[in-house]
Amino acid sequence: MSSLYIDRKGTEIKLNGEALVCYENGERVGTIPLAPIERIYLKSDVTVQASLLAKLGEKGIGIIFLSGRKNTPTLFLAQPHNDATRRLNQYELAKNEPFCLAFAKKLMQLKLVTQKNWLWQASHARADKRSQLAEKAGELDQLIGKISEQTTLASLRGVEGRAASVYFTALSLYLPPALRFQGRNRRPPRDPFNAVLSLTYTLIHSEAVLAAYGAGLDPYIGFYHALDFGRESLACDLIEPLRPLIDNWCLGLFRQNILREESFSTTQEGCFLGKAGRVQFYKSYDIDFDDDLPISCYITNRCDSFIYQLGIKKNYLLEYGNIKSNLLVSDSFKIGIDIKTMFSRYGIPIPQKIKRYKYIAIISTEVIG
Repeated sequence: MSSLYIDRKGTEIKLNGEALVCYENGERVGTIPLAPIERIYLKSDVTVQASLLAKLGEKGIGIIFLSGRKNTPTLFLAQPHNDATRRLNQYELAKNEPFCLAFAKKLMQLKLVTQKNWLWQASHARADKRSQLAEKAGELDQLIGKISEQTTLASLRGVEGRAASVYFTALSLYLPPALRFQGRNRRPPRDPFNAVLSLTYTLIHSEAVLAAYGAGLDPYIGFYHALDFGRESLACDLIEPLRPLIDNWCLGLFRQNILREESFSTTQEGCFLGKAGRVQFYKSYDIDFDDDLPISCYITNRCDSFIYQLGIKKNYLLEYGNIKSNLLVSDSFKIGIDIKTMFSRYGIPIPQKIKRYKYIAIISTEVIG
């Protein structure tokens, strides 16, 4: 799944057959084939030809416009999925309180366990902060034990809130003082790490909205996140268990010196990533998120598991590249299994049509998140 990022003022994009053509000051500067593109991110003053918008909708390619220094997203959606039954089932389940509570507990279990495990690893990496980080990991472990005891979504959100306080306090201990991180803040972010978190969450939330529409679901109707005017609650559900992975990926940008303190500018309006920093950020965002699959694949696969839970699909194999097969698989779930490993495991010859893909994901009955 490929993303195209255009962040240059005065760029004009036109359609030429099955390709995008970019112009600057009336001069042609590049041609990009449509075939590999899954989504397009546009920032700055970029002009898009109307016929191109129609073509992108036809091809199922979404556009995410990021406006202003706060990167406020506006989405141009491709044609939605035509199976309205999925949305009807989604609406019914959203009113089913026992289902929503069980669903939410699994989301929180995944999220908090990942946070706890990272804190244990961080405590071994930072000898000078070992005892403090280990203490915070222990606090998260206690909160994880309380998840199963909750009887309402409101009380579960209380556990999540306490866990967030513990987790971000631990992050403030771990991060170097130069990043000025004192806890989560946004709208606007006030330090470099929060600036990167906000930008990354904005992009990934937009990915989740596009994935939900493409899968035939309503992004505004969630199971854990309550209805709130203007909020895509299902998209929030989709990315909730991924947040610790996203946080760790953002940490990696600073550990690897892809981003530095000088990549940011701080004013009374907040702390924002500069143009040169954004170029490096986009390059990193589009490579493999966890050395297996890009983040967009995680979200697309999570949408598919949601659809399974809605009772619409039987077990199936989802290939990297969105080609589906009716091959039955075991009751397990793993994203990013190497295709050769997968087929040798089940003693099945690799079908010719998917040899060009490297990874697959298995969706099964046991997955809720």
